[in-house]
Amino acid sequence: MAQSLGKEEEALLGIYGDEEMISLATGSKKPISQAPSAATVITAREIKEMGATELDQVLETVPGLQVSVNALGYDPIYTFRGMYSQYNPQVLMLVNGIPITSVYLGNRGQAWPGMPVQSIARIEVIRGPGSALYGANAFAGVINVITKTKEDIDGTELGGRAGSFNTWDGWALHGGTWGGFDVAFMAQYHNTGGSGQIINADAQTLFDQAFGTHASLAPGPVNLQRQNIDVRLDISRQYWRFRAGLQRLQNAGDGVGLAQALDPVGQFGNNQVNADLTYHNPEFSKNWDMTAQLSYFRTDVLADQLAQVYPPGAFNNTFPAGVFDGPETFENHVRLGVEGAYTGFDSHRIHGGTGVRYAELNAQETKNYSINGITGLPQPLPTGLTNVSNNPGQVFMPSGKFRINYYAFLQDTWNLARDWEFTAGLRYDEFSDFGSTLNPRVALVWLTRYNLTTKLLYGRAFRAPSFAELYGINNPAILGNPHLQPETVNTVELAFNYRPVEKLSVDLSLFHYIWNSMIQFVPDSSNLNSIINIARNVGGQTGSGFELGAEWKIRSNLRLLGNYSFQYSTNDQTGGLAANAPQNHIYARLNWEFLPNWHFNPQVNWVGFRPRAAGDPRPSLGGYTIFDFTLRRMMAGNRWEAAFSVRNLFNDNAREPSLLSGSNVLVPNDLPLLGRNFYGEIRLHF
Repeated sequence: MAQSLGKEEEALLGIYGDEEMISLATGSKKPISQAPSAATVITAREIKEMGATELDQVLETVPGLQVSVNALGYDPIYTFRGMYSQYNPQVLMLVNGIPITSVYLGNRGQAWPGMPVQSIARIEVIRGPGSALYGANAFAGVINVITKTKEDIDGTELGGRAGSFNTWDGWALHGGTWGGFDVAFMAQYHNTGGSGQIINADAQTLFDQAFGTHASLAPGPVNLQRQNIDVRLDISRQYWRFRAGLQRLQNAGDGVGLAQALDPVGQFGNNQVNADLTYHNPEFSKNWDMTAQLSYFRTDVLADQLAQVYPPGAFNNTFPAGVFDGPETFENHVRLGVEGAYTGFDSHRIHGGTGVRYAELNAQETKNYSINGITGLPQPLPTGLTNVSNNPGQVFMPSGKFRINYYAFLQDTWNLARDWEFTAGLRYDEFSDFGSTLNPRVALVWLTRYNLTTKLLYGRAFRAPSFAELYGINNPAILGNPHLQPETVNTVELAFNYRPVEKLSVDLSLFHYIWNSMIQFVPDSSNLNSIINIARNVGGQTGSGFELGAEWKIRSNLRLLGNYSFQYSTNDQTGGLAANAPQNHIYARLNWEFLPNWHFNPQVNWVGFRPRAAGDPRPSLGGYTIFDFTLRRMMAGNRWEAAFSVRNLFNDNAREPSLLSGSNVLVPNDLPLLGRNFYGEIRLHF
């Protein structure tokens, strides 16, 4: 028997020995196959292999996750398992474990600058609920971006990239030791002139048809120019770590426009500042692992140039120069948390913590219109272009709104028998503005065989209403509702990891969820002619499906990986298919070192059709297939690298859905994605 077990353990080491670890699922590191969640880890090496230049291109490779875009600025929408929404607050984005959630929309912000991939060491993703550990908005999925440390950089790297649409990047990374401290410094600059994809008809086209005018700028290009600066610092010594970051987005186009009417002049900016001081002592005392963290996050959305909400001549020439608006938000977030893990009980790991989060929002606005209370349409302000920040009858959001969130959580990971591990957790959150919520999770992980793992998971999550949903006023598109309740979701999952041979790994996750008290912006029932939508709790969504992924190391220089995701979700009110999310999604990539130091990485991303929302007269949006490839050459002992990449090689006419506004389709031909584009890149390590 002992001899037999020894062979099994040797086989286990051979199969799982190089598996990536993940800490997002439990708060402690575990091999992905044994983590009590459906999880994915993507490393810096894989990001480079796939030739990704943006975070969204990386996330598109995760099974069960499809990346769509919002008409406003083409901000990303991360759709997990068919759970699509316009502002996407159901996905929690963390940077080094700290949320970057805006309280205004509950997402990553209205002008989120994204994350430069050169600074990323790894990305951890869990599909499904995470509120038992991470609280609000860990609803459909959690994404944790972990930035590089001194060990990840190990020296200095300089790089540059240039490509289509007048796009270019430059970056510098350094990791070393200074005065006994480990130091990592990262800086990147990004510039693009925008793709210029054409919109054939927009919201003003609809008004032109009603008023018999010709003010619309459609057909015309989307406004997607932008410049980004990202600077990060990581300093650590023994148990202490200090991190700080500055992101500046400037002159960013607003996509199709603030009201989905083409806007060639509006430009937004975003300043993000983050800092955290963390103490982590894995040997705080006997059997105790202790962490304390104080963090600060500020995010400002700025109107670098006032948005042209509607073009000159809009509304039967009521606005000869156009409708202009410059909404701005300023948010401060402070978090303090303490948590610890105790391993003094036999076969148990007790993990608990408590903390408080404070977030405040201020707003200001300059515009030349107000909303007609009868028609729901814009009308000129008698004072023309006016700063209405201190006018509660005009500004889009009252200033001084704040939220305090107290929380406590407890989780036990119990090795209840040989090859069986049971995890149970519970988190309590108290919010100053809408009450409390309690969210449990349980997970059973069974090492069924030396090469097979089985998981049974249950979790409940919630999503706190955003300030725009609660308090939004005087807005030409959306209004808040202070009587909203949080959204909730209950999810059951059954997952398997199977490694029939050493070089082949197969993952299968089956899921079923019930999403209750959905918050949506719906037409104002008191004024059916209005284009304004009001936030309400409206029904729910039920979904089931699976994600099948595989990785095959065919030879030492050849690796094939990919996944197929299927979901069938229905709207509880209409009984129809959940709108705007693909039922089928396939991704595949080949990593091939075809000659020494020559790497070729083709990949394909196929997105199936997307159903329309109830009341949308258009047929379902067809799918698309995008082929990319990257060719990379390593030189001089890997000190030099050069790469060339083509994306959307066959120039597929790929589109993401445009949404209904009330009962109107404002952009009938949907949102075009990038056509064929390319770039060249060079890096120097020393």
